[in-house]
Order: sequence, then structure tokens, then C-alpha cells
Amino acid sequence: MEDAQHFVAGNWTAPSSGESIDVIDPSDGQVFSQIARGNAADIDSAVRAARATYEGPWGHTSAAERGRILFRFSMLIAARGEELARLEARDTGKPLREARADAAALARYFEFYAGACDKLHGETLPYQAGYTVMTVREPHGVTGHIVPWNYPMQIFGRSVGAALAAGNACVVKPSEDACLSLLRVASLGAEAGLPAGALNIVTGYGTEAGAALARHPGIDHISFTGSPSVGTLVTQLAAEHHAPVTLELGGKSPQIVFADADLDAALPMLMAAIVQNAGQTCSAGSRVLIDRAIYTPLVERLRAAFDALRVGPSELDLDCGPLINAKQHGRVAQYVDNARRDGIRLAAQGQIVPDAPRGGFYQAPALFVDVPAEHRIAQEEIFGPVLAATPFDDEAQALALANGTRYGLVAGVWTRDGARQLRLARRLRAGQIFVNNYGAGGGVELPFGGTGQSGHGREKGFEALYGFTTLKTIAIRHG
Repeated sequence: MEDAQHFVAGNWTAPSSGESIDVIDPSDGQVFSQIARGNAADIDSAVRAARATYEGPWGHTSAAERGRILFRFSMLIAARGEELARLEARDTGKPLREARADAAALARYFEFYAGACDKLHGETLPYQAGYTVMTVREPHGVTGHIVPWNYPMQIFGRSVGAALAAGNACVVKPSEDACLSLLRVASLGAEAGLPAGALNIVTGYGTEAGAALARHPGIDHISFTGSPSVGTLVTQLAAEHHAPVTLELGGKSPQIVFADADLDAALPMLMAAIVQNAGQTCSAGSRVLIDRAIYTPLVERLRAAFDALRVGPSELDLDCGPLINAKQHGRVAQYVDNARRDGIRLAAQGQIVPDAPRGGFYQAPALFVDVPAEHRIAQEEIFGPVLAATPFDDEAQALALANGTRYGLVAGVWTRDGARQLRLARRLRAGQIFVNNYGAGGGVELPFGGTGQSGHGREKGFEALYGFTTLKTIAIRHG
């Protein structure tokens, strides 16, 4: 991996501007590396490289051979897992164990999609006498991927893995806040046998390189994960050349806990769902809706769990690392301060360890209780370790509260009542519903995406392959 260079057409290439961007360690706020500052010219070079290989060697590679290449890619990622995890931990600030889990998930994505390459089938359709009608699934061509900073390896795996498996050539623009692991991964792809240009990475700012990728007429499909406001801009730019867009835009996901729930099983998952990656997770369980019959005892258990949380630099591998940058740190702190100023009760808060570097972007996890449904911390995605607890009186109220935001990404239901489990699973507005669990261990096989302001389209699992293909109907009249 070369500092301050893009990976285009199988080579490390200097940015056309000659400029770079400092890479800051969130754990101490210090610069430790640099990345290339890409622009429209760099994006254009990457798109041209992708088009050339799509129309050449990659486009003529059989599905079975694509699978073999992606499997080798998976094995190389697994072999370099510790190296990748340490790069991502330092780049994002997340605890090292979480970065190791991300590296393992990345390897699994490519393993899964390697096996799916030659299983993407069309159909034959019954039609009029004298006709044979069939459908075939074909790659879009050149796909663009705008990857956020919170889970670079995982989100790269779930979008780029599926796109390559379907036969597309890819241009990736990672967040300027977290690029290093993906640049290393790109070199592993070349080592695995991906032809030059099948996977290209251009780093830089979203307003420059990201916007140029979204509006480039040579891009046939865009995958974007990020905020609703930026997702709207990406969609508008892609619409200039009518490219389809898959959007995953975050959430305000509820976990509903009924009086008959197994609280011993629920508590660790309620905590993990808001503490993982310091709450910087699109599917974070940032609201907990609690049956009033158990509200006080469950809040007390949550309070004790929050008090025990410890926050520090990534290498200490504590409950939480720092937030990604100074802007995000200030944003989360403002939500906490405003909620306290509004009279929302702060029931508990974790502790930043005394030896945490002073320049790090640390935020103590916060538990707010008796949060009104209309308050900002119950409605808006904070993207930090802040949990809002609200009581409910019956199932109907719980459902109304759960569906009462503009988001619809994930929801959790905790109850032993089988009929209630099914009723809520059908009536909750979210792309994933988890009953007596939350997240199902990440499951690369499980289609993922949202409704409403959480976006549209699906990633992960076999379903993602459909999004990275276009369906062609062939009707043959033979008499």
C-alpha cells in the first residue's frame, strides 16, 4: 500500500491534483498518515479503467472463474486479517476486537459471494405456442460504491463483493475519514487475480471525488451508505444519467421489551446494540421501549450496565473507542447537552478512562430515561452511544412508538408470546426484524436495507446480487 495514492487499473497512482489529505487517529487527534485528494479527473480515470476491463478480460471471465478469484480473495483477506484489523482500528478508533470481527466478516462476504457467482440464474417463462421466452441476469457494467467511515471493510464486502460476483467492474470512493484498510484490500484483490481495472479505489472528499463518481455518465449503478441528506444528493446526481441507486441511510431502531421477556438474555444485547462502534452504527438499537410493568427494574439494570462502561483508545480494547472525528464528537455532545437542558433525565453515563489521550474524540455513553416520543433524541439519528428509554402500556402503543419515526431499518422484539412475535414482525415498518435477538451475529446471508428515510434496495445475502444485475427478457419465435 502506498501513501497518498489511488489504486486504479491495478496500479498505485498519484492524484492528478498532487494534493493529499491528513489521516487523523481518533484516539489521540494526531496525524499519522496521508491519503490522496482525488477529484473528477481521478474518478474519470478509474471509470475508464473499469469500463475497459468490463468490456475486456473481466467481462469475458466465466462465472465459475469469477468465483475462484473471489474465493482466493477471501482467503488472502483472512490470512491478512490481523493487519487489516489494526489498520482499521487505528483509522476509525474502534476497539481492536471489533476491527478483527470486521476483517473476519469481510473475508466471509467474499467467501459467500464466491460461491454464488455461478448460481445467479434466469428463468424460462410459459408463453404463446411457437415461442420460447427466457430471462437472463446480466451485470450493470461499471458500478460505483460510496463507502462510509463506520464499517469500511464490512460495507465494502457487502456491496463490492456482490457487484464483482455479478460480473461488474467497480469504482470505490471510501470516506476520507477511513480509507487505509480498503487500500490494502485492493492490493489483495490484485494478488488474488482480479484483472487490472476490475477494482479501483479513489480516495478524497465527498464533495469532490464522491460527487464526481455519482454524476459520472460512465457509472451504471451507485451504491451509497450514509446520511439521508447526502443520499438525496447522490440520487439527484445519479439521476442526471438515469443510473439506479441503492441507498442505506441509517435509522432510529427500536427494541421493544415486553414484561414476559427473558431479561437476562435481552440485557447484553440491548447494551451491545448501542455501544458497538461507540454507537456509530446505522442499525444501532438507539431506542428501548419498555413495558411499564418492568420499566423500573429494567432501567435499573441498564443504569448499572452503563455505569460500568469504559471508554478509551482502540488499542486498550475497552467497551467503546473514540468517535470518528472532532465534528462528530461535537455533534453527539450537543445532543447530550441539549437533552439535559430540556429536562430529560440522564440516568447513567459511562466513564472515559484516565489515561485516554487528551486529544481523542471520546464520548461517555449516556442513558436517558422517560424520553418523550417526540423529543429529538427519540426521533433523530445521533450516531453515538446514546440510548433513549421510553415506557409503553400495551402492544398497540409499543407498535405506534416503534413506527413513530421517519426511519425503518431494524427493529427488535423481546417476548415469549409466539402470536405477539408474529403480529409485531408483520406490522413493524423496518427492513429487518429480530425476535429475541438483535443483529443475528451480523449474518452476511441476511438481506439488509430499509424503508422510509432508511433508504431503499437491499444489500447482503443473495438478494444483493439481484440489485447488481439487470434483467433481460429474450423471446424467440420458432413456430
